[in-house]
Amino acid sequence: MMLTGLVALLPFVFVVDVPKRLGAAGIGWLLIAGGGNVAGLLLAYSALRIGMVGIVAPILSTEGALAALISLLAGESLGVEPALLLAVIVIGVALAAAAPDRARVSTALRLRPVLLAVCAAAAFGLSLYAAGRQSASLAVPWVLLPARLIGVAAIAVPLLMRGRLQLTRAAAPLVLAGGLCEVLGFGAYALGARHGIATAAVLSSQFGALASVAAFMLFRERLTRVQLCGVVIIVIGVSALSYVRG
Repeated sequence: MMLTGLVALLPFVFVVDVPKRLGAAGIGWLLIAGGGNVAGLLLAYSALRIGMVGIVAPILSTEGALAALISLLAGESLGVEPALLLAVIVIGVALAAAAPDRARVSTALRLRPVLLAVCAAAAFGLSLYAAGRQSASLAVPWVLLPARLIGVAAIAVPLLMRGRLQLTRAAAPLVLAGGLCEVLGFGAYALGARHGIATAAVLSSQFGALASVAAFMLFRERLTRVQLCGVVIIVIGVSALSYVRG
């Protein structure tokens, strides 16, 4: 995915102007944005390998709320209503993380994908905030470039050197679509963040609801009533937060 994204992004990097005054702080924020994105993807895919999409995706969708919280701690005005909605979203995450079948699923197997998803959401939230800070002063391709470079250097190159960088014919279109959509989605967020990091972050986290619906339709995943309630709370909480911040 990072290779695909890098190939798609490089032509735009060469078209836009090179940043003239970036500074150590700016480079640091770009590294946080890129590193957080890559770490979040690794954690998210690890969670999806062993957990249900309908549970992992809603937890990942809290990345926007986390980015908004970081913005608040950094001095951005949030207000009472958004703060209350963040608390509601946390409750939804706890309910969505409930085990689907306590009789057949061990505690370790229940908790591992949830913990991975929570860590991924934290990494994504930090990445969103860092990218949002830099999006106001840099061209979007330069904001997107660090994650692709870090991903290729830290993941693709080592796999290539060990002869493990392999791609099946069945996975190729999914990898291509994933890499392109990741670049397009993050680029759209970077443009939106120029008008407000918190608002853009929570709006971008709507993917959780879409992923849950897709998991139900494509994979026939079933959720318990408690889990479904948690998913609904997350969706409503993120949507309400988007409305309040809008």
